[in-house]
Amino acid sequence: MSKTKWKKYALGFVSASAVVLSACGGGEDPATDTGGQTGGAAENDGNTLEVGVESDYVAYVEAIAPAFEEEHGVTIEVTERDMFEILEALPLDGPSGLAPDVMLAPYDRIGGLGQQGHLAPVTLPDDGRYDEVDQQQVTIDGTQYGSPFVIEALVMYWNQDLLDSAPQTFEDLEALTEDERFAFESESGKSTAFLTNWVDFYNSYGLLSGYGGYVFGQDGTDPSDVGLNTPGAIEGIEYATQWFQEVWPQGMLDVTSAGDFIDEQFISGKAAAIINGPWGAANYNTNEVNYSVAPVPTLPNGNEYEPFGGGKGWIINNYSENLEIAEEWLNFVTNEENMMLLHEEYTNEVPANQHARTAIQETGEDELAVAVIEQYNNAVPMPNIPEMAEVWTGAETMMFDAGSGNKTPEQAANDAVQIISDNIEQKY
Repeated sequence: MSKTKWKKYALGFVSASAVVLSACGGGEDPATDTGGQTGGAAENDGNTLEVGVESDYVAYVEAIAPAFEEEHGVTIEVTERDMFEILEALPLDGPSGLAPDVMLAPYDRIGGLGQQGHLAPVTLPDDGRYDEVDQQQVTIDGTQYGSPFVIEALVMYWNQDLLDSAPQTFEDLEALTEDERFAFESESGKSTAFLTNWVDFYNSYGLLSGYGGYVFGQDGTDPSDVGLNTPGAIEGIEYATQWFQEVWPQGMLDVTSAGDFIDEQFISGKAAAIINGPWGAANYNTNEVNYSVAPVPTLPNGNEYEPFGGGKGWIINNYSENLEIAEEWLNFVTNEENMMLLHEEYTNEVPANQHARTAIQETGEDELAVAVIEQYNNAVPMPNIPEMAEVWTGAETMMFDAGSGNKTPEQAANDAVQIISDNIEQKY
């Protein structure tokens, strides 16, 4: 199994997005080919292009920069800074000339920043490196404001010392709860055979979506249509409620500690299968868990689990004086060779580049990456409009309210949608 260096961004950008947005209202050539639309190097007159990235990406950028510098006659200056700090400061730092020319952003932040005028529009290369879903991640109101860089999605980890093969359906997971090996000693009749943090909306969305729920209508672009209380979504919440009330220990309803509890049970061999993001692998590697990875099993209704499809894209500071060369950088850093270099030598993240993804699947050497790619094919791009910030707040207690019995699944869903809709109406 490939040892991974994933860093957890998904849940981090959820909270950061909520704070900032509510406040604001096979065919590519080697690394020297940018794949751009301009037909050659942009005129730069020896200017410096500032690339702002977190520490995890500094060595990667420094490794590929010389080829770009030689091709375009520009000096790459790498600035190390927290991604969210850069994004939160952009509205002020951009006009002041203090922001980097190019930087990274979670997909759910790109649309809002683009709408607010802080990002330069881009034209993505027409060379097959991106499909429609990839493009949707960086598009709002028909305009593209970034280049897809890496992708992530929740997957299933299963313990090879406890199971002979990966569970294929949720019925398989239900059957595991009858195995006395996974009985929870502190609570009679409860099982830790299969665990997932459904009290957290980011994690439970794949269940609701698989049952027919959705965040916003029109592929996440219509905030007047909140679909978390559709009959399908309510059916999904009802199914989760059965796990909370009949199978799982009470601690699974604690949103602040459920994630740690799940990891503890999996690492100690008391949970046979769990759902988590690719960032969880580092912890399991450190603790020498003999795990394997697979897409999340098929739901009881026969549909696939449909989690949020997340990741990060490269964006351009709209106040930059180097817009042309900045777009060349976006095309260059996301070409197949550079994407494979990132995956194999640096962060192990899964490239958004379709040609690189195909190469990873064909070799099959990185089981985690293959599982992420397969799951991402059933994932739903997270809405990247500013109103998404209100969803996290509105849905924060939805699953707890239903799972604890404080409300019926229908009441919990209706109340969450009401909060979301009211906040959107008041703020936007």
